[in-house]
Amino acid sequence: MTRFARRSFLAIYATAFGGLMLRVRPAWARGPHPTPRPGITGANVLSREQLADFPQHIPLFDQIREIPEIVDGIRCNCGCAEQPGFYSLLSCYEGDGMARACPICQGQGRITVRLHKDGKTLDEIRVAIDARYG
Repeated sequence: MTRFARRSFLAIYATAFGGLMLRVRPAWARGPHPTPRPGITGANVLSREQLADFPQHIPLFDQIREIPEIVDGIRCNCGCAEQPGFYSLLSCYEGDGMARACPICQGQGRITVRLHKDGKTLDEIRVAIDARYG
């Protein structure tokens, strides 16, 4: 029988437990991506005037406004999807504009815009989002 010193045992236990925790996804990050709503537009994405206090984000919001049918098919992974009234990543750029201050919403938006410009499909964009944030 192999005997472990207490310190060795604790180090092994901490490493194993920590490794398991890295593989566990939070509950809000689970679930399918939403189906883009028919006829969705970018009309409700915050405007330049509404972003006056966040001028650095105006270009991103403008780009999101151009591809609402794609952004509406992406699940947001920051946790806001659990809030009432949120449907998709597009919701983060509308209304209260959570994406004004949330780096996860912003990052997912930037990836979506970039990959869409590169000609990727919605499914390919979802895979990239899941790989980075899921």
